[in-house]
Amino acid sequence: MVPVMSSKPDKHAAEAPEGEEGAPKKGGKKKLILIAVPVLLIGVGAGLWFTGILPGLLGMKAEEHHAEETHKPSAPVFVDLPDMVANLAGSSTKQTYIKLQARLEIAKHEDAEKIKAAMPRLQDMFQTYLREMRPEELRTSIGTYRLREELLGRANVAVAPVRVNDVLFTQMLIQ
Repeated sequence: MVPVMSSKPDKHAAEAPEGEEGAPKKGGKKKLILIAVPVLLIGVGAGLWFTGILPGLLGMKAEEHHAEETHKPSAPVFVDLPDMVANLAGSSTKQTYIKLQARLEIAKHEDAEKIKAAMPRLQDMFQTYLREMRPEELRTSIGTYRLREELLGRANVAVAPVRVNDVLFTQMLIQ
């Protein structure tokens, strides 16, 4: 048997609320406002923060400016090392020598006296390392860079707690 459909509307269909059939509820605008207002306020606040207006209004900019003034980097200080001459290690019967003039770069002027006091230790460490080098190692820029890095490490060990920022070669002669 086939069910017969009547032309009368069903009682249950007439009692269904309007919101279920796709018509907007009355509270939809309230939800939109409750979501949109905080998002808009956050957006405006972020815009003011990243443009620098909000930190200025909150008094944060003056503190940052004061902090920048006290931490200005000072000009580096250079300490000349005495000329060093060392014979290089080699397998040939002909001796090869290196003459090296270098400077140490440090951050504070007060540390220059500490480095001068540790100069004999520095010279000893540099000379010992130079005597172990082979002429082939110093012929390329990579070898020179490696020499600089090794001398920098040794300088920091010799003058600790003073920090040496760089070793600069003013003259390097290999004969």
